[in-house]
Amino acid sequence: MSLDPQARSLLDQLAAQGVPPVSSMSLADSRALMEVSAAFLGPLPAVARVVDRTVPGPGGPIRVRITYPAGSGPGLLPALVYFHGGGWVVGSIESHDGLCRGLTAGAGVAVVSVEYRLAPEHPFPAAADDAFAATAWVAAHGAEIGIDPARVAVGGDSAGGNLAAVVALMARDRGGPRLAFQLLLYPIANDDLDTPSYLKNAEGYLLTRAEMAWYWDQYAPGLRDRKNPYASPLRALSLAGLPPALVVTAGYDPLRDEAEAYAARLAEAGVAVRLARYPGMIHGFVRRSAILDQGKTALAESAGAIRSALVFGQSSENRPAEGTDG
Repeated sequence: MSLDPQARSLLDQLAAQGVPPVSSMSLADSRALMEVSAAFLGPLPAVARVVDRTVPGPGGPIRVRITYPAGSGPGLLPALVYFHGGGWVVGSIESHDGLCRGLTAGAGVAVVSVEYRLAPEHPFPAAADDAFAATAWVAAHGAEIGIDPARVAVGGDSAGGNLAAVVALMARDRGGPRLAFQLLLYPIANDDLDTPSYLKNAEGYLLTRAEMAWYWDQYAPGLRDRKNPYASPLRALSLAGLPPALVVTAGYDPLRDEAEAYAARLAEAGVAVRLARYPGMIHGFVRRSAILDQGKTALAESAGAIRSALVFGQSSENRPAEGTDG
């Protein structure tokens, strides 16, 4: 399938602005750019209430933002613990506030967005450790913030999808907390930059192969760390015993093949998983749902899967990708 016309228009607009690669910018400038870009993603979806607080973490307090859905009753709510994208280097709860509010409104669940420590100041495993600590805290103390500890899921996009997959592995390996679901939006699953999708989509589709190499250098400069399943979950010896998952991929994304390989391995391990490829889309398209129609569709699909798993207690099905794209 060819590149979606709306994605093409977006890429043309970004190219006309002449924004330099993130690897050529200072950390402060690259992080500021990520925050500023959020202002052009449309109005924030309506939610009932937003609470900012901190939870304990291995490197100090972790800032989290909890969004509560409209129409929720007095009982405890199911919750999605969410990790933002940005290559483990940029991004925040502010840059992904719109996406998290959209998931809250669409799924009717609370979303706990986590501001984990960023690289290169805090390299692997700092982000993974913070992500797990925040999830464990929600599972242990959820009732204090109106959340049902028995109905907790994890999710994230790109580097955040990596962290969600890693937290699910950690929770399995460490005997808890028990997670009900995982939402993996075009996750980083492996350190291999030579897959067909990496080579085919190396440049020109928002996320580049060179940028991913730079992100890996910031997060896991040691090659040995990159082979750790808690950095590259596709390298885990077994994926058995993990929670049901929805894996969303984009046809013109360097990360497409590793994410789809992860979904395939989940299915082989007996995990209920749905793989949804959006063939004409680019990396980061769900966050841009206000300007990309396929982003709206994927956001609705993600919210529906969360609602089915947490509100109705139904698992995703083992199903293959819906499209093919080279």
